Amino acid sequence: MTGLTVLPLATLVGPVSVAHYLVVGAVLFVAGVACMAVKRNALGVLMGIELVLNGANVNFVAFASPYLQADGARSLGLDGQIIALFVILLAAAEAAVALAITLNFYNNHATVDVDRADDLKG
Repeated sequence: MTGLTVLPLATLVGPVSVAHYLVVGAVLFVAGVACMAVKRNALGVLMGIELVLNGANVNFVAFASPYLQADGARSLGLDGQIIALFVILLAAAEAAVALAITLNFYNNHATVDVDRADDLKG
């Protein structure tokens, strides 16, 4: 034994706080925006949109943390979770409609490359 001690991560970094969740949400959001900007495939763009929405959900839940609530505030403490639930429902509806549009585009053009979507140009 060399005498090295292994410290838990919590002692090196500190307890997990709201800022950690906000950083994770921001990373998800930026990854989604980058995915939407880089991908040429319609399904890749849809995955980027889902990443953006999930990053927003993490931030909504983090902002609803009891550590950010004012003393004596009259709230259930579930505001962020309820908003995140609505965003999840919105994302499910968006995915269903977008996949239907993508399948229709694939049937007409035999590709899902978004650069070929120029049918409405006059």
